[in-house]
Amino acid sequence: MSNLTRRTLTGLILVALVIAAIVTDQHLFALLFLIFTIIGLWEFYSMVERAGVFPNKIGGIVAGIVLFTTNAMIAMNMINLEYLLLNFIFVFLIFLLELYRNNPNPFTNIAFTFFGLLYVAVPFSLLNYYPNPAFLPGVYHTSFLLGFFFMIWINDTGAFLLGTAFGRHRLFERVSPKKTWEGAMGGALLTFASACVISMYYSHIYLRDWLIIAAIIVVFGTYGDLFESMFKRSINAKDSGTILPGHGGVLDRFDSVFMAAPFVFVYLLMTY
Repeated sequence: MSNLTRRTLTGLILVALVIAAIVTDQHLFALLFLIFTIIGLWEFYSMVERAGVFPNKIGGIVAGIVLFTTNAMIAMNMINLEYLLLNFIFVFLIFLLELYRNNPNPFTNIAFTFFGLLYVAVPFSLLNYYPNPAFLPGVYHTSFLLGFFFMIWINDTGAFLLGTAFGRHRLFERVSPKKTWEGAMGGALLTFASACVISMYYSHIYLRDWLIIAAIIVVFGTYGDLFESMFKRSINAKDSGTILPGHGGVLDRFDSVFMAAPFVFVYLLMTY
């Protein structure tokens, strides 16, 4: 089986899994992305270890679980906002645990432990608020989540396919030699076109808002892809993992989400 075939099959299965979780139940979506959070943190910390840094894997993953779970439960109106303060306890526990690890460069270890939380756990946690950015009780609209992921996938796929077919001018050669301006522009045009189509199905949301979200995804999704490439290049790693055949790991597949999700969240919070 060719790499492209494996990549396509894995992508289709992952897309189906995410869509099924979104449309079925908010609890199922939260459970799925909690699993992705755990795997993503493990991949990130394992990659950092290749560079000679030793973050607190267990402490970081436990803190990530608490961070994701508290945000998911608040988003579903299961607990009050004050429970976010629990995360401060786990933040300071990471400081304390480093005292007993007796590893070189303890503050570098702490910094990368926290960076993993910021890079992986925070963006995934914010996705829980997309179905109900106004924090209304009993509300779960799938529109923002589905629209967000559709546009992420279209931008990524369009940039890959059109860049492969027509790419000539490098977008950011120092970081990612294979990415081209032609691919980026093609992905952007397809994403804006998809925003127009999505607005026809979710007409309770203005076309203007879908186009703004599309612009955020095009810009920051691309930056997320470039950042992941820079990170892997800095530690001489090809992929973050092997759990997704043809794609690598969770970090490889969701690199656009990590950077775009917080910016889209802020826009939704300020608009709805």
